[in-house]
Amino acid sequence: MSMSVALMTDKYELTMLDAALAHGSAHRTCVFEVFTRRLPSWRRYGVVAGTGRFLEALNHFHFTKAHIDMLHADGALSDTTLDYLANYRFTGTISGYAEGEIYFPHSPVLTVEGTFAEAVLLETLVLSILNYDSAVASAASRMTAAAHGRPCLEMGSRRAHEEAAVAAARAAIIAGFSGTSNLEAGYRYGVPTIGTSAHAFTLLHDTEEEAFAAQVAALGTGTTLLVDTYDVTQGVTTAIKVAGTSLGAVRLDSGDLGAQAHTVREQLDRLGAHNTTIIVTSDLDEYAIAGLQAAPVDGYGVGTKVVTGSGSATSSMVYKLVARENSAGIMEPVAKASTSKSSIGGRKTGARLLIDNEAREEVVLVGERDATTAWLSTHPDYRPLEHTFVDGGTVDPQWTGREGLDRAVARHAASRAELNPHALRLQSGDLAVDTTMLPVGNL
Repeated sequence: MSMSVALMTDKYELTMLDAALAHGSAHRTCVFEVFTRRLPSWRRYGVVAGTGRFLEALNHFHFTKAHIDMLHADGALSDTTLDYLANYRFTGTISGYAEGEIYFPHSPVLTVEGTFAEAVLLETLVLSILNYDSAVASAASRMTAAAHGRPCLEMGSRRAHEEAAVAAARAAIIAGFSGTSNLEAGYRYGVPTIGTSAHAFTLLHDTEEEAFAAQVAALGTGTTLLVDTYDVTQGVTTAIKVAGTSLGAVRLDSGDLGAQAHTVREQLDRLGAHNTTIIVTSDLDEYAIAGLQAAPVDGYGVGTKVVTGSGSATSSMVYKLVARENSAGIMEPVAKASTSKSSIGGRKTGARLLIDNEAREEVVLVGERDATTAWLSTHPDYRPLEHTFVDGGTVDPQWTGREGLDRAVARHAASRAELNPHALRLQSGDLAVDTTMLPVGNL
């Protein structure tokens, strides 16, 4: 990312800054927290994703001369505010759950600490990234859990905004997908890319056999041939005739995938193609994947449902002020009391109780850093969930780029492995673990 992202925000963040600068309260120390009040009713846990992308974007959050000129022409901001924006750089601290971590309602997913002026401007950037990426990762995790070790492949780029497609591919990889069809995601993050041919390639040629021969000549016998353009049974016969019994895979993209998979497996085995695998696509989601568990399917290509969050395109995360320095210079908790939209005041950190390596409880500690650190030191069975990503405005590079993505993949696999197997069921039910708020200090 080379361009500035400072205008990828909502105007009210700048007008709040303008009023706070005029009032003299803009430079009070504040603590903002990212959390969600609820999960979709059919999900038992969420997956944090997008942290690495946010940290990469933070390095490009600065206002250019062109931005300042536009804001000046708009006329809503004072010269004092425009001067502040022209020199803006975040110098605070950002911490939170590691990318790939499991989260629950009221988990303090991300904490931003700095002056009000610095921190308030980041709200939209934080939420636009974490809300989408976490929604995709949460859906993708259910899909890979339902697949029980069979590979899931992300191929939803054509169903999303071009930049969302890249973000979705990255988020799906975090949650266990094996590869993506999106080349930009492969370029940016070094993830495996997949793809062979569509029905158009078969239709281009005079015969299906001619199309298969052209593909095998170009890509080798290890390729995947799409066998349902015309007749599946004939397509499989032609595929093995052209590629031989060393054909890598056949793909099914329509009809009753379960029934077809059984028929095709029997046919492949009769033809001697025992090692040729079967890949299925066609508007799959976690329920369809689970429904194919008994079928001889070797991998799943998932598109629309994963890039749209499989029924929940946002994680409903919010960015709320939970503590601030008062006029006397003393930090104090603050909370929103609005009906159905309340927040809980005070700085928070999360920890998860592990018994025999199984997650039994999540505790959200409310209090000063010293108090939460002391509590954790006396409760070794609780795994601390908070990590520091930004210190004094400097982003720790281990959480970004390919290294950050690899960390997120590993973190998700380890976190999900801590859950009771019942937590992976697709039916609506209780959250995977109970969450408890525990005051441990003054803030």
